[in-house]
Amino acid sequence: MSAPTAAAVRALVIVDIQNAFVTGDDAAPESEQLLINLDDLVRRARQVGALVVHLQNDGAPGAVDEPGRPGWELHFPVAESGREVVIRKRKDDGFDCTALEEILRQHEVGRICVVGVMSEMCVLATARGALERGFDVVLPHDGHATFDIGPAPGTTEGVPAAMASRVAEWALGDEVEVIGHTTDVIFESIS
Repeated sequence: MSAPTAAAVRALVIVDIQNAFVTGDDAAPESEQLLINLDDLVRRARQVGALVVHLQNDGAPGAVDEPGRPGWELHFPVAESGREVVIRKRKDDGFDCTALEEILRQHEVGRICVVGVMSEMCVLATARGALERGFDVVLPHDGHATFDIGPAPGTTEGVPAAMASRVAEWALGDEVEVIGHTTDVIFESIS
C-alpha cells in the first residue's frame, strides 16, 4: 500500500452502504469500523465542498436490497447541499446504465475516492468502470468491506472477508491508488 495520497479528490463515491449490508446480524464483517471510517470521510468531504455520490443498489424482488425494503435504505442521510446525489443502480458497476459519469464530468471531477461494499463485486466493478472512463481512483484499504466467501464446489475452504477485500484491491492492478487509511484521503471543493 502506498503512502497517503498527495493529490486531492473532488468526489467521494460511496458504493451500496445500505442497511442490509452494514447493520444487524447479517452485516458484513468489520461493518462497525467501516461505518466509523466512512462517517468521517463523508463529514470531511461535506466540510470541504467535495461532491458526495451515494450509489444505491436496486436488488431483485425478494432480495434484502429490494427497493422499498428496510435493507434497501441508505445508511447515511443525504445532505441537501446541491453537492450530494443519490444514483440508483441495477448492476455492479456504478457507471453502467447510470448518470454517474455525466455527473462527475459536469462537476469537472477527474479524481475520485471509491468506498463501500462489496469489495470484490460493486466496489471493484465501479473502480474499474471509473478507470476505463479515464478517472483517477483512490481506494482506501479500510474504506471497503465484504462478506466471507464460501468454499467452491468440491473444495473444503472458503475465503475470509479480509482476504477477499485485499484480492479485490490487487485485481485492480497498479492503475488504482490503494492507500492504507480513509484518514489519508484529502478532499477539494467542486466549486
